[in-house]
Amino acid sequence: MQDYSEKWKAERERAAFLVLADGTVFRGVAFGARQDRLGEAVFNTGMSGYQEILTDPSYAGQFVALTTAEIGNYGVNPEDVESRGLFLSGLVVNDLTEPSNYRSTESVDAYLARNGVPGIYGVDVRALTLHLRDHGSQRAWLHVSGEPMDPAEGAKRAQAWEGLDGQDYAAKVSCAEFYEFAPCRSRAPESAKRPLVVCYDFGVKTNILRNLAAFARVVVVPAKTPAESVRAMKPDGVFLSNGPADPAALPYAAANIRDILGLDGKHAPIPTMGICLGHQLLSIACGAKTGRLKFGHHGCNHPVKNLATGHVEITSQNHNFAVQDASMPDCLEVTHVNLNDHTIEGVRHRTLPAFSVQYHPESCPGPHDSKYLFDAFRKLIGG
Repeated sequence: MQDYSEKWKAERERAAFLVLADGTVFRGVAFGARQDRLGEAVFNTGMSGYQEILTDPSYAGQFVALTTAEIGNYGVNPEDVESRGLFLSGLVVNDLTEPSNYRSTESVDAYLARNGVPGIYGVDVRALTLHLRDHGSQRAWLHVSGEPMDPAEGAKRAQAWEGLDGQDYAAKVSCAEFYEFAPCRSRAPESAKRPLVVCYDFGVKTNILRNLAAFARVVVVPAKTPAESVRAMKPDGVFLSNGPADPAALPYAAANIRDILGLDGKHAPIPTMGICLGHQLLSIACGAKTGRLKFGHHGCNHPVKNLATGHVEITSQNHNFAVQDASMPDCLEVTHVNLNDHTIEGVRHRTLPAFSVQYHPESCPGPHDSKYLFDAFRKLIGG
């Protein structure tokens, strides 16, 4: 019979806790980087795809609790990375296992440690999820350093933290300079004749860029790039990416989108598509308002109805804010709704070549029900 005494001793030495701002404590064992952190606790209901979740910049500033029972069994590898780094505040899991997969190059534990991200396992994630469902997403303190600390002190630090509301996290995760996305080492000679799409990087995922690059040249620009600089590139289309935190904290982005859409009457509109934060920003630019959801939408199994076709899509989602139905301007038409809570999931402009969706049609991770939206954008830009 296996002797677990050494394992238990090591775990006692790595005792850790996550404490919410309301004082609720969840205890477990530290892994990854041994650095205490502040963040907002949310839960993700995806059953797989943890590496894509870890590398999604939209999780910046958040502790992601994965509701699936076991994490780590297929390790991590360079091919499944969705951004240039890890931006989440920490990872919370029930059971952490060692990898056993031919594609694995590293364990989750080593991956988090190398990227400076703390984690905690052995947590009753079901209880944490139910608490967040009932009381809403909360500011939290993750204590993994091993230094003596009363959880009450951690709760005070969480209460004093400014949180994500009103904070521009998109500028923190955006690229620093322009670059052209190349999905492979070589590019066919005829690629120069393909339509040009400029992507505003508010926290863009790599698989979004892959889907765009299937039919266009893609140039990625920082979140604060002036619209005039984008117009100077003479793009056939503009793409507004996903990203973290509060869309209302990005007035510069809304102003640039108004220019891109020609809402000032000075320029012709450029065909535009938005995803997630990009959807919210396009809606704000057209006169709508956004508000915080109780516990957000995070997972790969959210049902969305396409109002034009009546079809129901199972979608991947990751957002804490949503466009408010009561604020919808006449110039926008709702195209998709969430069947769980009836929040707005998609809009299109009634007279301009622009549309957006709240969910993630790039499906990484997630089902492929919504990939038709990239084809709709291709047709919109004449590709």
